[in-house]
Amino acid sequence: QLQLVESGGGLVQPGGSLRLSCAASGFTLDYYAIAWFRQAPGKEREGVACISNSDGSTYYADSVKGRFTISRDNAKNTMYLQMNSLKPEDTAVYYCAAGWFPPGMPIATMTAAGSYTRWGQGTQVTVSS
Repeated sequence: QLQLVESGGGLVQPGGSLRLSCAASGFTLDYYAIAWFRQAPGKEREGVACISNSDGSTYYADSVKGRFTISRDNAKNTMYLQMNSLKPEDTAVYYCAAGWFPPGMPIATMTAAGSYTRWGQGTQVTVSS
């Protein structure tokens, strides 16, 4: 069965840190572009960060640059999102995703949720004092 399973969400105070994990099973994650998206109540799902499957380049939304880091461990078939200096506006359900893009595609094409075919179940992140 092809699936992505997330873990690591929770409640954290402003300024705190969390690391989200997303383990893949049934397929090899390193052949895919990987991404994290989030969706807050009443808002559309937005791209947070991604890593290209072509050249390993990364993208970060302006709202998380310098605070979040996306990474992958191919040996563990797992992707991560390290979140530091968390703010209340980071509160959302976070989703991991994987998708295949042809070689040479610019990373800007990998930031849309509709481009991804495999999704985790989502994990709640709440930033509150």
